[in-house]
Amino acid sequence: MKLQLLIVFVLSLDKFPEKSAAENGKVLSITALTPEQVDILRNISSQFETVLWQPASPIHITANTEVHLYVPQERVLDVTAQLESNQFTHSVMLEDTEQLTEIQTRNDTKDPRLKGTSFYERYHNLEEIYHWVNKTATDHANMVKVLLTGSSFEKRPLYVLKLSGRASNTPKKAMWIDCGIHAREWISPAFCLWFVDNCINYYGLNREITEMMDAMDIYVLPVMNPDGYRYTWTTKRMWRKNRSIHPNGVCVGVDLNRNFDANWCTSGASSNPCDDTYCGQYPESEPEAQAVANFLRSHKATVKLYVSIHSYSQMLLFPYSCAHELAANHDELNEMAQDAANDIQRYYRSHYKFGPGSKTIYLAPGGSDDWAYNLGINYSFTFELQDRGRYGFLLPPNLIANACKEALLALKSISLKVIKRIQ
Repeated sequence: MKLQLLIVFVLSLDKFPEKSAAENGKVLSITALTPEQVDILRNISSQFETVLWQPASPIHITANTEVHLYVPQERVLDVTAQLESNQFTHSVMLEDTEQLTEIQTRNDTKDPRLKGTSFYERYHNLEEIYHWVNKTATDHANMVKVLLTGSSFEKRPLYVLKLSGRASNTPKKAMWIDCGIHAREWISPAFCLWFVDNCINYYGLNREITEMMDAMDIYVLPVMNPDGYRYTWTTKRMWRKNRSIHPNGVCVGVDLNRNFDANWCTSGASSNPCDDTYCGQYPESEPEAQAVANFLRSHKATVKLYVSIHSYSQMLLFPYSCAHELAANHDELNEMAQDAANDIQRYYRSHYKFGPGSKTIYLAPGGSDDWAYNLGINYSFTFELQDRGRYGFLLPPNLIANACKEALLALKSISLKVIKRIQ
């Protein structure tokens, strides 16, 4: 009862007249071909109010690698003039980001074209997600419990749903899934909601779901970065970090996936608070990262599988991202990821890359998956969901189902293999 009252209280605090977070601009696909062009592109991506979509930081821009860059409409002419004068290969990837954002935020109570669309095939703001957490726990009290694991910088609760199947006389092993560590990756919380709904509705009907829930408790954190996620709905759709305030008083936010104690703030992270990959003042300086770390430390005897859901680029990654060395059980992790990628290819005709994060994309120290692995959770993965750049972070609602089905298939494939290994 106290938890439900707390949820209601938080909802009342978060009731606000929503203003549009849509940002009018274009996303350009740009490729640097020479070292000189690499330097120019790094400079452009740090100016003109642009926002890098891929890679996450200018330091990761390299020759012959496609870069996705959001450019505000009022700076498009300036940026394209710079690109053309320096003979860049480039094209418009997304013509109108404002229109795509408006499509993502449509509510079926206002838009008759969305009548009858499944709740799980739409994106939801933070208030709606908190309401869903409360309702899900109330409607399915025999399978779902809500745990308050901490709060964000702006004091919003971090709710974890514990899903359980058949009761056991001995403590069950467990898996952890977190979504929404990066605010702008809306398909990530959408997947967590989709996954919980599938577990509830298909337990006892689907063999894989039933086996998963009978063998393991499943902890799901739908929104790890609630402050940042809310900000993307109300103010700035392209925001990535949390919303903590720093001593310099100029720039806001820390990249929560650079704030864990895994080669913290080394090459691949930034010590500049104004950068999107800012690592924070020290490991676990952010309350969101600390809450997750504390929970996993207190459950490390039982949690055997860690999965963090991100977007975009369609990848199944595993340690290490913080270093070029291979994980001790690299072959095992690689086989699991490869099998999952093959399953997705077979059933959905979608291609997913797989491999250690540092070798598959780039160095990214301070990540939650590497930290969890070093804690002793030997099966640790990061999923990068759809797509590969056609829409990027602005994946339309009509593609949510396909993205979630692919991720669910990979998660079932990996979790069932983990269950066999830990029994």
